[in-house]
Amino acid sequence: MLCRLIGMVLHLDEQRSFSPRPWSSMIGICAITVFLNAAGSMGMQLTSTGPQTVQRAQGERMTLVCTYTPDPSDTGELDIEWSVVSPDTTQKDQLLLSYAGGNKYIHGNPGLTKGLDFAAGDPSLGDASLSIAFLSPAHSATYQCKVKKSPGVDMQKVSLVVMVRPSVPKCWVEGGEAVGETVSLHCKSSEGSSPLNYAWKREGGGPIPPSATQNRVTGELLISNHSQSFVGIYMCEVTNAVGDERCRVKLTANKPPNRAGVIVGTVVGCLLLIIILAILIWLLIYKCDARFTRYEKEVSNDIREDVPAPESRPHSRGSSRGASLHPGVAYSQVGMQQTGHSDRGHTHIPSSSTGYTPVKYDSRYGFAV
Repeated sequence: MLCRLIGMVLHLDEQRSFSPRPWSSMIGICAITVFLNAAGSMGMQLTSTGPQTVQRAQGERMTLVCTYTPDPSDTGELDIEWSVVSPDTTQKDQLLLSYAGGNKYIHGNPGLTKGLDFAAGDPSLGDASLSIAFLSPAHSATYQCKVKKSPGVDMQKVSLVVMVRPSVPKCWVEGGEAVGETVSLHCKSSEGSSPLNYAWKREGGGPIPPSATQNRVTGELLISNHSQSFVGIYMCEVTNAVGDERCRVKLTANKPPNRAGVIVGTVVGCLLLIIILAILIWLLIYKCDARFTRYEKEVSNDIREDVPAPESRPHSRGSSRGASLHPGVAYSQVGMQQTGHSDRGHTHIPSSSTGYTPVKYDSRYGFAV
């Protein structure tokens, strides 16, 4: 057929040789080229379209689309393969999932192939899309879908990037929020795949005054000269390619402190502290001195063991000697009245029911004999 078409073009060119039209040959060649391209495009074709790189959040369900249309001339057995393309061209690709002879097969590392399956119940009906039940950072890779039905074969690649959503950020204010001072609002998200973009907005009260500057990378909103015009509620929004979160903080404006009052208060406080310390030291010294004085008095009143006792008087010795010589006898001093009768200086003490024996008292010695 191709030869016939070329011959017809040449024959027409010969018949019109009397009128030279070189463009006619060019038209014939272009027609042949289009026919050849159309003939070469026959066979298995993948019809799915979409971006070459896909970004999804961790934990989501993902479907990598791969649809195909076989040619009537493709009469061989259908063979579908999903594999991970190795970034090293010297290494083999890792086969994950395949379909052949009406059966599905899982290959490779179970940690990577867990949750993988064909999205369609019957991949032989023109849909060979791959379904991933739960995305994780390990699924970030370049995937290849290959559909073969002899003599036709076609394939396509798609890159999957699994990212982490930003966590709920924390908002806080640094600075005393005093009028005329520097105040900074901070916003920070502890989790999330980079790049993270921070943006401050003012809720009510108008937009943020142009004198305030914000850093979209660090999440800081800096106010150099704070005033009442900055008072309000501020919202920080953090975003990345797969999600966004936000937090809020209230900014107030306080009157600046009285510096003279602060200085006076500081001086008075220092003086009071010095007075209290002096009183405590005086009390400590007074207490120690009182204890020392009391100790000296106790020591002076103690009787030393090496000092002899004073001698007793004769009368006391006689009384003691008489008591020791005549036990059980009652004694009385000279001049005391006795309950008896007196006879020339001798006192007779009548006996009583107690059984005491009367004794004689000798005035020369001062004791009974």
